[in-house]
Amino acid sequence: MPESERLIADYYRDGYTIFRGILPPSLIDDLRRATEAGREIARQEQGGQAQRLQPLSKYLDHLDTKPFQDYLEHPSLGEAIRQVLSPEHYQAGFDILAVLFEPAERPWGVLWHRDISEQAADTDPAEMRQLIRDPLFFVQVSCALYTDSSLWYVPGSHGRPDLKEEKKVAANPPDLEGVDAITAEQLCIEHGRAMPGAVQTVLEPGDFMFYRTNAWHQGSYAPYRKRATLHNYIWNPAAESWYRNWPGSALNRRMAKEKAEKEARERQS
Repeated sequence: MPESERLIADYYRDGYTIFRGILPPSLIDDLRRATEAGREIARQEQGGQAQRLQPLSKYLDHLDTKPFQDYLEHPSLGEAIRQVLSPEHYQAGFDILAVLFEPAERPWGVLWHRDISEQAADTDPAEMRQLIRDPLFFVQVSCALYTDSSLWYVPGSHGRPDLKEEKKVAANPPDLEGVDAITAEQLCIEHGRAMPGAVQTVLEPGDFMFYRTNAWHQGSYAPYRKRATLHNYIWNPAAESWYRNWPGSALNRRMAKEKAEKEARERQS
C-alpha cells in the first residue's frame, strides 16, 4: 500500500494518523526559539506547572509570530490535511492555536477522557451522535518540536459508545497527593497502560499528528522531558461554525470569562 493510502487508512480505522518529519529543520529551529518565550510567559502568568499557552492571539505583542504564521501556512501541512480529510479543511488561526509545554516542577497526567460526547453540556444528544460518527468533525492536531511521548490513545474508540472496562479505568484516576515525583510519574504511566487497547504515541521533531477528539485519550508529563508541541483544531466551514456557536466550547468559555473580567474592571474604574 502506498504511504499516502496507509496514512488515510490509519485515520479512518484508528481515529488518528501521523505524518512523519513533515516540518523542515529550519522551521523547527525558528519555532523552538519562538516557543521559548512562550514557556516563560505561561509560567509567569499561570504558575510553575503551567503547560499551555493559548490562544497565541493574546500574546502577539510578546512573541515572534512569524514562525507560527509560517507553520499555519506551510504547504506540506495543508496538503496533509487535504489528503486525509478534504480540500475544505484547514487549521484554525491564532485565536485557537496553542503551545503545550512540560510541567516545571512535578510529573502529572491528564486523566483518560473524551473531549466531547453525547453527554457534553449544551448539546443535543441526537445531533452529537451524528456528529461523532462524522470523521470530518472534532479533529485536533499536535505537531512536536521536541520528542513528545505524552499522548496515550485508544485506536478505534472514536464514534462508538464507552466500553464497561474503559469507564472503570477512567473513573479510577491515580492519587498523586503526597507522593514523591518518581512515584507520581509511575502512577500516571500505569493509568495510561491500564486502559484496554491503549497505545502510547511518540512524535519526533517535525511530526504532525491529527486525531479525533471524541476518542479516549490521556497525557502523562514529566519536567525532564522538554516539550513544545503546537496544538490546534482542524476545521471545515461547517465544523468551525458549529464550534464557534457551541456555548460549551473552550473558545466561548474563554470569551465569556474575558468579558466578565473586563466588565468587572470597568465597574471598579
